[in-house]
Amino acid sequence: MNERDIIECLNSQNVAGKPGLLYGIGDDCAVIEKDTDRSWLVSMDTLIETVHFDLRWHPAEKLGRKAVAVNVSDIAAMGGTPLFIFLSLGLPKAFDPSWVHGFSEGIAGACREYGCLLVGGDTVHSPEGVMITVTVIGDVPVGEVIYRNGALPGDIIWVSGELGLAAAGLEICKSDIVYDTASMRAIVEAHLNPQPRVRLGRMLAKSGLVHAMMDLSDGLATDLSHLCKQSGVGAVIGSEKLPTSPDLFDTASLLRQNPFDLMLKGGEDYELVFVTATDAAPKIKALSEKAGVSVTKIGTIVEKQGVSLILPDSASKKQKEVNISFAGFDHFPSK
Repeated sequence: MNERDIIECLNSQNVAGKPGLLYGIGDDCAVIEKDTDRSWLVSMDTLIETVHFDLRWHPAEKLGRKAVAVNVSDIAAMGGTPLFIFLSLGLPKAFDPSWVHGFSEGIAGACREYGCLLVGGDTVHSPEGVMITVTVIGDVPVGEVIYRNGALPGDIIWVSGELGLAAAGLEICKSDIVYDTASMRAIVEAHLNPQPRVRLGRMLAKSGLVHAMMDLSDGLATDLSHLCKQSGVGAVIGSEKLPTSPDLFDTASLLRQNPFDLMLKGGEDYELVFVTATDAAPKIKALSEKAGVSVTKIGTIVEKQGVSLILPDSASKKQKEVNISFAGFDHFPSK
């Protein structure tokens, strides 16, 4: 069973609904009725040492920030505002109190930045390293929630920011490369301290222009596939349209990595991928400038299901189409 199979197995047991539940498993957040004007958004993520982070290079303060950021990103993906977080922290018995202080400062700093508050949780002994689970609660005006399931054939596919930097930053940390230039430090920072697009997500929701949206945690190839599957459509994107820093290609060469694998499969970008009608493009560009976050058109929604990447074929001087559906990160990849 891969990760999708496990989620579908768990979801198959939910045969009955619940009063007040507007949307459950299958999106970035559960959506729950709050009052006549607003809906609650609830999500949870877990970070496990050696799977999601390595304490040899991940400072405690930035890990605290990241624990909040990856959850807040789910709220941003549905156009909401983060309000409260709950933290469950598992620590080995021989933990360093100074590490806890640094981690706590990171949690508090991120909460201040994104406007949420730590209001409870749990602390436990972990026999296998540090384990961090955060639950985030946010809200959004009724009628402004952006789900994954509204994409339509002919829609434009957009992505915010730059792709592949976090994945490249992780590879730098895992290597013996000394990152002593400003560009390489920035790439490493993308891995250590991601920046969720809360303001942009809120502005997109308020605009009413977005048909479907989600954040990029497992890589564009997988996350866009989730959006398309929920919408019953497919996507075609162009390799030459993918936005990234010019430094990514130099870093990928140094790491002996395929830059397109980093952009499509690496994960942890925490950017937003969203779709709109074609005539919304001028307004989306104006909105992104106001938000201070770049957005790029990378492809089109099509009727045929699956996600395809268009690549130049130097041998034939033509283009070739490659199926990249669900080619990103999976905790339990199929063998």
